[in-house]
Amino acid sequence: MSPRTVRGLLDYGIAKFEAAGVAYGHGTANAQDEAAWLILHALGLPPHELQPHLDRPLAAKQYAAAKALLDRRARTRKPAAYLIHEAWLGPHRFYVDERVIVPRSFIAELLLKNREKRGQITFPGSGKSNLTPFFPKSILDLCTGSGCLAILAALRFAQAKVDAADLSADALAVARRNVDDYGLGNRVRLVESDLFSALGNRKYDLIVSNPPYVKASSMRTLPEEFRKEPRMALASGTDGLEHTRAILAGARAHLEPRGMLVVEIGHNRRALEKAFPGVAFEWPKVGAGRGFVFAISREGLP
Repeated sequence: MSPRTVRGLLDYGIAKFEAAGVAYGHGTANAQDEAAWLILHALGLPPHELQPHLDRPLAAKQYAAAKALLDRRARTRKPAAYLIHEAWLGPHRFYVDERVIVPRSFIAELLLKNREKRGQITFPGSGKSNLTPFFPKSILDLCTGSGCLAILAALRFAQAKVDAADLSADALAVARRNVDDYGLGNRVRLVESDLFSALGNRKYDLIVSNPPYVKASSMRTLPEEFRKEPRMALASGTDGLEHTRAILAGARAHLEPRGMLVVEIGHNRRALEKAFPGVAFEWPKVGAGRGFVFAISREGLP
């Protein structure tokens, strides 16, 4: 093994993960980034400060703690976020554990984009859109999980009240911890609800949702890391659109005039457009391209 340094640990972790067939996608995309994240956490260092510390000599106790964390990741195949109870969306940290899906969302990209334009947002589509920037004062995060999107929305729109709804009481307990960590308890209301069922006749300017959208055939072939997450946060019927259909059916009753619905659907764009022919979904551009998130106004809903 390499000398007892961060670089030596990094080399060890990469080799260990590759030999174990570790899968990524819960905050990192490769063995090097995953190992670096765990090592830096074990050493109490910021997650983006690898380079200055690569050749730093480590005390035996530090080295052993970081190595044990790398070994645990390879042995258990749990996502790193569960092992260290943290996940990041941009510069924002969230507490996570096995009660919630690990935060990862293209909607987060949209909420974080152009953060200097606080209080307004645009969801541009194909270039033919009539959508313009608007200033939501009431927001719903449906299927909130850890509460991350609700929190990002509250941070982006300082005048808005946000409801964060989820069917899982366990998930809402995690969301409560995150809401409290950000000091947003007076603006983010947590609601135990099966989609819209417990929301009464509340209406919102903006509804965002990262619902379950994995189709049945894909659920059967998920890597072990993804099978550590709550199944109810992933599976959505035969074609992956069970929850999206229900959201589209119920959204009109909960949107203000000219309100906006924004939903993440993974790789299901073709199936969605086939299921709703003629509906003018907008497809905002995110880091992976277009087709992963749709936006639609209340007036455009099927």
